Amino acid sequence: MARAESRIVLAAIAVFVALFGIGWSIRGLLYERPVLVQIGAVAMVIGVACFVMLLRPRNKGGK
Repeated sequence: MARAESRIVLAAIAVFVALFGIGWSIRGLLYERPVLVQIGAVAMVIGVACFVMLLRPRNKGGK
């Protein structure tokens, strides 16, 4: 059970990383800073990928 709870906490952190990335991308678009857009896009992709990976149901029993 503790393993599942830690995965949920890490997934919540991944959501905040994705939101952080969206914020930086928007800031980069508003102030015309391509580096901020790229950093935000990378953070957003990493956050969403980690969220999906962490909340994917585990395969029990080898099926």
